[in-house]
Amino acid sequence: MTVWALGINHTTAPLDLRGRFAFALEQLGPTLHGLRESLAPRPEAAIISTCNRTEIYCASGMSDVEPVVNWLAKSGGVSTDLVRSHAYTLENGQAARHAFRVASGLDSMVLGEAQILGQMKNAVRAADEAGALGTTLNQLFQRSFAVAKEVRTSTEIGAHSISMAAAAVRLAGQLFEDLAEVKVLFVGAGEMIELAATHFAAKAPKSMAVANRTLERAEHLAARFDAEVMRLADLPDRLHEFDAVISCTASSLPIIGLGAVERALKRRRYRPMFMVDLAVPRDIEPEVKALQDVYLYTVDDLAAVVQTGHANRQAAVAQAEAIIDAGVQSFMHWLDQRDTVPLIQQLHAQADHWRAAELIRARKMLARGDDVEAVMEALSRGLSQKMLHGALAELRSADEVARERASHSIEHFFLRQSR
Repeated sequence: MTVWALGINHTTAPLDLRGRFAFALEQLGPTLHGLRESLAPRPEAAIISTCNRTEIYCASGMSDVEPVVNWLAKSGGVSTDLVRSHAYTLENGQAARHAFRVASGLDSMVLGEAQILGQMKNAVRAADEAGALGTTLNQLFQRSFAVAKEVRTSTEIGAHSISMAAAAVRLAGQLFEDLAEVKVLFVGAGEMIELAATHFAAKAPKSMAVANRTLERAEHLAARFDAEVMRLADLPDRLHEFDAVISCTASSLPIIGLGAVERALKRRRYRPMFMVDLAVPRDIEPEVKALQDVYLYTVDDLAAVVQTGHANRQAAVAQAEAIIDAGVQSFMHWLDQRDTVPLIQQLHAQADHWRAAELIRARKMLARGDDVEAVMEALSRGLSQKMLHGALAELRSADEVARERASHSIEHFFLRQSR
């Protein structure tokens, strides 16, 4: 069994390309079905898709990644050459190490961030529910989660971590003199928006509002922060009311366009607007960034801010890597043992067949009144002859190379105790 991974992330691919391969959680089941249907034989498979990465993990008896590259390129509407130029492929130990590092927050834009672990667990759950997760990948991910927990509890890898949400508040504080006078709009109602709302609420802004397609989810989030609820359809008419806009939805197309922002600025008499687009693909058209009175930041723009405290966490990285090394060795040992399982099963089956045949012969001898000692002697001799038949046949082979190979094997497996 071979495990391999194909992926793109924030270090290998730009934001707009990553956006082409973003899969919402509810899309993972059908997407995995389509992926596996396109491959033969159908592998175990799981897809990790976040704002910073899309990674496909597979396990099967074959390690041909090329069909997965073709499938990914087709799903994103780009050429296979473009995918290859931005993707990385990893196999067995390297794939396991990468999965463990991702789960532990060592491969994130925010070193030590914990959000990725929850995202991975959701993705694995989706793969399991879709029937795409077999024993090997399940073992890989369960070990990833265990390693991540040990890294989190045994090191200080996340002690100085600054999240994207915290970075957004920090940048807003640099633009506005007093955040207590700022009106904030959150577009979306998912985990990232909840984090952002939590950080902004701590600064007690003048007002907060949540706009979302599903009002029920918006109301649930707004109730936590005493915020107003807005329909997403009302956003263009009310955008001018807000000084800060934080957006993160699962929309495949931008929901805040250049024209809407231009109209909002005009109604604001060109007072500055702070906008953060945490979505992949983008929620806010990139052309908005060129407007003079708009300060627009994407997840990639926040990279420099979230690296604050990076040096303070480096001391814990070595400890984390040591834990990951041990985890990789353990997984590879398990995977190697898995490869011998079919052979072990065949050996047991063959031995049981021999044993059953000799027992039948022994019972017949007892039934006709043969001496018990003679029956036992015949039983043991029959088993010995069956067990040694293949080895003796090889030793009598006319092929000198085969005889020499057989000699070494027989000495190793049968004669070790006599030395």
